[in-house]
Order: sequence, then C-alpha cells, then structure tokens
Amino acid sequence: MSEIKEILAALAPFGGNKIIISVLLIVVGLLLRWLLVRLIRRYLTEEETLPKRWINTVTNITSLLILAGLVLVWLSELRFIALSVAAFVVALVVATREQIQCFLGALYIASSRAFSVGDWIKIGGHYGEVVSSDWLSTTLLEVDMETMSYGYTGRTLILPNNQFIAGTVQNLNFMRRYVAHSFQIILEPKELNLKEAKHQALSSAQHYCSPFKSVAERYSTLIEKRLGITLTGPDPSVRILTNSGAKSLLVVTIFCPTQKAVELEQQITEDFMDYYYQQLQKNRKNQDSTARVEKE
Repeated sequence: MSEIKEILAALAPFGGNKIIISVLLIVVGLLLRWLLVRLIRRYLTEEETLPKRWINTVTNITSLLILAGLVLVWLSELRFIALSVAAFVVALVVATREQIQCFLGALYIASSRAFSVGDWIKIGGHYGEVVSSDWLSTTLLEVDMETMSYGYTGRTLILPNNQFIAGTVQNLNFMRRYVAHSFQIILEPKELNLKEAKHQALSSAQHYCSPFKSVAERYSTLIEKRLGITLTGPDPSVRILTNSGAKSLLVVTIFCPTQKAVELEQQITEDFMDYYYQQLQKNRKNQDSTARVEKE
C-alpha cells in the first residue's frame, strides 16, 4: 500500500487531477495485466491447465490492485460521501447482499481450495470444467455426465459464487483422465446361457482394455493413495442382474481413459451383439433339427 501512495504522490504534480490519475492507474494496471498474460502464454506451456491458473490469478490480483488504487485516490471524497450517506448504509447492504455473498463465496473458494482452474466439478445439478473464477462468479464448460459420454456439451455455465457457500461442491478432477465407466446390456434370460454370456463380455472387455492396463493400474494406485480409498478395478468386471421386467442385465464396468469410455462401450457392445446373434442362429438351427427329427 505504501508503494501505491508513493506513486500517487509522484503523480500529484500533474495538476492534482484525480480523474487523470484514475485513468492512468487503470491504463497501467490493464497494460501490466496484458504483458503478464502474454508472458505466461509464451513460457508456461508444459502443463495444459497451468497457464489458465496463472492467467486467472494475474487477472484477479491486478483487478484488486486497480480497485485499491482507485480507493486511495478518491479516499477523501469517499470519506465525505460515507459521512453524508450514513443513513443509507443499511439499505446499501441490503441492495448489494447478493454481491457481498458472491464476494464471500470467492474468499471461501480461495481459502478452502475446493477446486482450481482446470478441475472438473459438480455444483448442484451442474457438471463442468472450471475455466475462470473471479470475485463474483465462476465459469464452467459444461461436461455431459448424465449420459456418461464425458464430452463437452458446448454450453458455458456462469455460476454466482454464493452457490458454493450454500451448496455442496464435488471435485471430479480425477475423472478427467480415467474413469470407472459402467454400462448395461439387456438380455432375454431364455435365449442365452448367462454364464457363457458373462464370460464372453468379460473377455471382450479385457481385450479392449489390455493396451492401457499398466497405465490404468498406476493411475488407480495414485488415486487410492491420495484419497485413501479402494477403487473398483482397474481390471474389467461383469455382473449379472435382473430388472422389474424379468429381463437379465449384464453390468460391465471398465476403468479406462475418460475420452475413450464411449468408444470402448460401443466396441464391447458390438462384439457382444455379434455373439448374441450367432447364439440365436445356433439355437434356431438346433430347434429346426429337433423339429425335423420329431416329424420323422
């Protein structure tokens, strides 16, 4: 703060015009921000989310410094105004209650470190990747978790920071690279031997997951150490269940790269449907042969 006062004192000879000083302060602050962002984008290229985090931090700090400088420039006028409008302070607080709550929400996010730029989070019914966060709001790129495609929907969500105080925040950052993806295959219980069908689905899942098995094991171990929990997998698994419609279900769970989850699901399902079709054809031929024998 003392450095800012010295700068303002140096600018006083220029006529003491506070409007000019304010404009210069804003221009210098924005120029400094532009230069820092340019340097960050040029030199911090090793990690995907690191430049975004630094840019977000630089933006927030420069905005705060500009605001603090303007307050110091207009301190005497603000003091006079504060004394003049003391009767309206309560009304002002009520009118800006939402903004105050958003500011407190920003302080909560910064102090709790619930997430940072680049993380996947869930807040309320919204899923998304954090792309920026300021004193009033947080911007997310929406991620499709409802259908488990794990892709960006193309929609941008701007959430007021007060939601992070009133609601529960789930950090889904570990799902950005690998995810325990589950899907169902519905069968008629009379058409297939479920034990053989389970074995076929499991073999297919193991085949498609084998190229990244060692990486999945290391990543699973890393998550378990950091979170202190035991994850499902990383080996594929298949369960046999039934539903209320008297159908049989094969629930396949694979621990795989998030971006490949839908592709692997389709490959495993297609292989199983080929097997399903072959078994149906085989059963029909056996039934036809049995019928001919009975006629003879």
